[in-house]
Amino acid sequence: MQIRPFNPHTDIPALLSLLRLNTPDFFAPEEEEDFINYLRYEATHYFVVEADGQLVGCGGYNNPDGPTIFRLSWDIVHPARQGQGIGRLLTEFRIQQIRETEGGTGIIVRTSQHAYRFYERLGFVLTAVVKDYWATGYDLYQMENTGPSGR
Repeated sequence: MQIRPFNPHTDIPALLSLLRLNTPDFFAPEEEEDFINYLRYEATHYFVVEADGQLVGCGGYNNPDGPTIFRLSWDIVHPARQGQGIGRLLTEFRIQQIRETEGGTGIIVRTSQHAYRFYERLGFVLTAVVKDYWATGYDLYQMENTGPSGR
């Protein structure tokens, strides 16, 4: 597996396919427009995971909450490849990037009730829940990790 920076000129169709494969299990259908907007205008630190010549995962980070607080964003893994360590690999890669390259001291993830247990296993702690935040039936689970290693 290889992690590389997202290419906005060639990767968007494959990333939309990954999102659609994870809808409605992890994402609401109405989130697709938000994802497209993110990829086009906000994805400054976004990465893809390639395996066997195919994109099998993606995820990024940004820092809208200040210079040392970062948010993990738009984590998606191909359903057939979930449980194979791709999400962990990509999350640990981004935590390392945030800590070593960006000097981040706090890392937040805003996810849903469908994925928050994954982040718990990586050392994130639940700090807030907002019902129907993303869409009806998709609650916001905000989690934080401020440890020195990110886990």
